[in-house]
Amino acid sequence: MRSRRHTGLVIVLAGAIAVAGCSNNDSAGNSPTTTSATVTTAGAPAARPMDPADVATLTTGLGDPSCEELDQTHCLLPFPSDRFTVADNDSASGRSVALPTGQLANAAGTTLDVTEWNRNDGFSPGSPMLVSAAGVDLQASKTPTIGDIATSMEATSPSLVIDLDTGDRIPHWVELDLNAPEGQRLLIVRPAVSLPEGHHIGVALGELVDTNGAPLVANLAFRSYRDGLTTTIDRIEDRRDSMEQLLVAVTAEGFDRSTLFAAWDFTVASTDNLSGRLLTMRDLAFDRLGDAAPTFAVTEVVTTDLPPGIARRVRGTFGVPSFLSGAGEPGSRLTGATDDEPPSYAGYDYQAGFTCQLPAQALAVGGPGARPVVYGHGLLGGKGEAENSQVAKIASTNNMAYCATDWIGMSAGDLGNAVAILTDLSLFPSLPDRSQQGILNTLFLARLMKSSTGFAADPAFANAGGASALDTTEVYYDGNSQGGIMGGAATAVATDWTKAVLGVTGMNYALLLSRSVDFSDYFQVLRGAYPDPVEQAIIYPLLSMLWDRGEANGYAQHMTSEPYEGTPEHQVLLHVGVGDHQVAQVAAEIEARTIGAVVRSPALADGRHPDARPFYGLDVTDEIPDGASALVYWDSGTLLPPPGNVTPTSTEEFAAACGTLDENALKSDLRCADSHEDPRRAPESILQKDLFFRPDGRIEDTCDAKPCTAVHRSLLDY
Repeated sequence: MRSRRHTGLVIVLAGAIAVAGCSNNDSAGNSPTTTSATVTTAGAPAARPMDPADVATLTTGLGDPSCEELDQTHCLLPFPSDRFTVADNDSASGRSVALPTGQLANAAGTTLDVTEWNRNDGFSPGSPMLVSAAGVDLQASKTPTIGDIATSMEATSPSLVIDLDTGDRIPHWVELDLNAPEGQRLLIVRPAVSLPEGHHIGVALGELVDTNGAPLVANLAFRSYRDGLTTTIDRIEDRRDSMEQLLVAVTAEGFDRSTLFAAWDFTVASTDNLSGRLLTMRDLAFDRLGDAAPTFAVTEVVTTDLPPGIARRVRGTFGVPSFLSGAGEPGSRLTGATDDEPPSYAGYDYQAGFTCQLPAQALAVGGPGARPVVYGHGLLGGKGEAENSQVAKIASTNNMAYCATDWIGMSAGDLGNAVAILTDLSLFPSLPDRSQQGILNTLFLARLMKSSTGFAADPAFANAGGASALDTTEVYYDGNSQGGIMGGAATAVATDWTKAVLGVTGMNYALLLSRSVDFSDYFQVLRGAYPDPVEQAIIYPLLSMLWDRGEANGYAQHMTSEPYEGTPEHQVLLHVGVGDHQVAQVAAEIEARTIGAVVRSPALADGRHPDARPFYGLDVTDEIPDGASALVYWDSGTLLPPPGNVTPTSTEEFAAACGTLDENALKSDLRCADSHEDPRRAPESILQKDLFFRPDGRIEDTCDAKPCTAVHRSLLDY
C-alpha cells in the first residue's frame, strides 16, 4: 500500500542540490564559517554564523565523533539514521551500514560487536524511528495515534515519514516508550506498512509542545541546519548539503521550516540484503536435491493412545544440506557469509526431526488421501506441537495430514542461547542464522510431503490397503504464533506450497516484543544486562536489522505478489485474535497492508476494534476476490488491546476488570482470558481451512455474514 505521489519532489531536490553546490568558506565577525547555502531557496533562511557561545556548547555536547550529532541524548539517536551509513556503489541500496564501536555496553562492560550489523546495506523495513523529545505532550501536539493512522497522511499532521525516492507519504503513528520511566521515554514513530526495500526515507517532526502548550526547543545541532546557522565544526558542516536536501523535501510537504523540532533520514535495507542469504541457501539446497525427495528415516510409528480421529503418528528424521558451522547446534553461525559472499554449504546434512499425525479416514481401505499440511509451532516450542489436540481436531475433521519440524533457531533447544543473547547482544547473529536453516528445513519437509517418492512411498504412510494415505496433489502451510511470524518468511520463499494460513500472526519483533506477555520474563533478563531504558528502546530496531532475515518482516513485500525470482505467488489467510495477549493484532494489520490483503467483512461487532478509525489502508469487503489474500478477525470477548507499547495485562483497564480474580477465574472470564489460542479452535476457522486448502480452494465466509467469533479454548475439549 502506498500513498499519493509528489511528482515535483525530484525538481525540488534538484534545486536544493544546485543551491548546496554554491558552498564557500566565509568569515563573519569573529566566527569563521563553512556554509553550503548562501542564498534563500525553498524556504531556506540565508546562512549566518551561529553565536560563538552556542558553537562552544554544541562542540562540548557532540562528544564521540562517530556518534550522531542530531540528538545528544545517546550516541545512536536518532535511530535509524544515515549518519551510520556510508556510500557504497557495490551495495544494492548504494549504502553500507557503519555503526560505531564501543556502544551498548552490558553490565559486564562488553560492548556490541557491530561486525554483522555492518554487513547490512540499510535498516529494517519495519524499524521504529526513535528520537528524544523530553517533556513532549503528544496529545497536545496532535501527533497521529495508533487509533487514527489516517491523520498521518493529512496536511495538518505534525509528523512526516516520506519516501524520498518517490515522494510518497508513508502512514505511521507516534507514541512514547511506556516501558521507560517518565523523563526517559523516547518518542517512537512507527510505520503502519513496511518501508520500501532499498529506499531513502525521511522523517520529520514539526512543532511539538509540552503539557503547558509551550513549544519544545529543537536540538542545537538540528537548529544549525534548520535555521542556516553555520559553524566551525567540521562534522556539522560535512552533512549540511544532505540535511538541506532533506529539509527542502520536508518543506515541500507543507511544513514550516522555522518550527521543525527534528528531521533526519535513513536507508532501508535492500531486497538482496534482507532475503538474499536464505534464497541462496534454498536454491543451492534444492539444486542439489533435483527432482528427488529428501532422504528420511522413520524411527517410530504410534497407533495407540491417540486423539479422536487420529489413527497413526509417524516420527523420524530427514536430511537437509546444512549451511551452519559445527554440527548446527544452538549458537552456530552460517558458514561463508561475509560482506561479499553468501552462505555456503557446510558439507554435511543436518538431521532434522519430524512428526506427523494421520487421520483415521485416510488410513481406511480405499479411503480418500489426506491433504498434507506443514505445521509451524509457537515461540521456542517444537515439532511436538503438531501432535496436540487442536491440530488433531483439524486433521481429523478435514482429513489432513499435519507434519512439523523444529524451527531451529527459535525452538525449545535454542532457549539457552536465547537467554545468553539477552545478556550479551553480540551473540544475537546466531539466532537469525540458525533460524534461516530452520526455514530451509521446513521447505524440505514440505517437499517430503508433496513428493511421490517421499513420505507417500513409505509403508508408514500407507493405508490399510497398502496405498499411500497422502494426496500429494498439493501441500499447504498452517502455522500459529511464531509459526505465523516465521511462517510468513517461509511462505515468501516456498516453492512447494502456494497457500498458507498464518494464525494469530504478525510481523516485526521490534513492534511485537514489548507488547507481548511472552517477552515479559525475558525482558527482566535484558533489563538486568542493559539497565538504561533509552538503550533498551534502541535495542529493538537494532535486533530487527538482523532478525528480519528469519521472520516475515524481511520478506512480506514478496510474500504474495511480486514474488522472488523462481518463486510462485502465494495466497495467504491471516487469522487474528482480538485482544491477543501474545501477538498484538496491530502487527497483523501492518502485515495485511504490506501483502495487499483484504479484510473480511463484517470484520467485528460495533465497538470491538480499538481504533477510532479502524482498518486504515485496508479494503474491507464481504466478497473476497478469487486468489486474494485476506485477514479475518476472531473475537472471543477479550479486553481490547492497549494503545501503547505495553502488554495487555499491564494496563489499568486489565487491573480493574481482572486484578482480583484468581488463576481459574482469569481463564474463565472472557474479558481477561488470552484469546491467543481461540481462532485455531473455532469450528468456523477449521471449516475455512478445509475450503481453502484445496487445489481449487477459496477463502470463504464461514461465519454466516456475521462477525467471526471464537469460543474460548477453556470451553472446548480440544
